[in-house]
Amino acid sequence: MKILNNRNTNYPIDDVFLKRYSPRAMSGETISEEELMTLFDAARWAPSAFNIQPWRFIYAENGTEDFKKFISLLSDWNQVWCAKASVLIIVISKIRGDGHEYNTHSSDTGAAWENLALQATDMDIIAHGMSGFDYERAKTELNIPDEYKVEMAIAVGKHGKIEDLPENMRAGETPNDRKPLSEIIFKGKFVG
Repeated sequence: MKILNNRNTNYPIDDVFLKRYSPRAMSGETISEEELMTLFDAARWAPSAFNIQPWRFIYAENGTEDFKKFISLLSDWNQVWCAKASVLIIVISKIRGDGHEYNTHSSDTGAAWENLALQATDMDIIAHGMSGFDYERAKTELNIPDEYKVEMAIAVGKHGKIEDLPENMRAGETPNDRKPLSEIIFKGKFVG
């Protein structure tokens, strides 16, 4: 058994999986172009069915007009803490092309997001994935073609102080646990 970051595992997995979590407390400090491109470079090495690589990342840096547009797409809850993010990213996936439907577009794009998140963890940068935003407005306002699906948003930034968050957000700033293996794996057939 391994315990790290107030998380327990029963098998000898790499520490990066236990270190990665999604805090909201960001400092407002910018990240460099090199740091940002390192995150995207890690994402591009994700596994992909037939090497289609359906993921695309549309980003905006804090302090720009694009950032104001991106933050306006977020739910009120997410707008509060994302104001101190360095970068906001909308992740999309290509669902069809060359006359074919890409059945694994979402899972491949999820793998790319995970690569980005693990690279951020390794660099001591926050990468917090979100579903709390207006998907339809994102599709329209960011000029996303119909052959792409809006998947998620990501806030990226340097670690800040928990005390700088509104009080109602502070409790969620610690790494949480996961379901036991007995609830997520099944030998031979699903049992539910």
